[in-house]
Amino acid sequence: MKCPFCGFEESKVVDSRSTEDHKAIRRRRECLKCNKRYTTYEKIEDIPVLVIKRDLNREYFDKSKIINGLLKACQKRPVSRMQIDAIADEIEKKMSNDMATEVRSELIGEMIMERLKGIDEVSYVRFASVYRQFKDINTFIEEIKNLMSDKKMP
Repeated sequence: MKCPFCGFEESKVVDSRSTEDHKAIRRRRECLKCNKRYTTYEKIEDIPVLVIKRDLNREYFDKSKIINGLLKACQKRPVSRMQIDAIADEIEKKMSNDMATEVRSELIGEMIMERLKGIDEVSYVRFASVYRQFKDINTFIEEIKNLMSDKKMP
């Protein structure tokens, strides 16, 4: 880090604290040559994640799309907004931790369904019907049978 006053490259950190939004660290530095102080900000570099859609088009990951899909599936069900936000946060965090630059939309859908299954079965079936594009009532019945057989297993 070069001193903005004299250009010297060595400094010491005098004070460090998190910013109000906790997305960066504010550091007060003192130049070891001219002894002047200046402020720097350090933040984690976000690597944008691209979602590969079914038609192979790519678009940037948007957590609000997960939330909107969950809100529709959980409408008039005993699922709180906190639970919906937690699912979206968990999926976003998993993708960030995996350090993937691209992820298939199918994987995101499966992660959502896996979490919904444990929270509310009706919401799960609603989400699955749209996500898996159920064609008829038989597909619904098959999904419900699978759900019930999973429930019976220890």
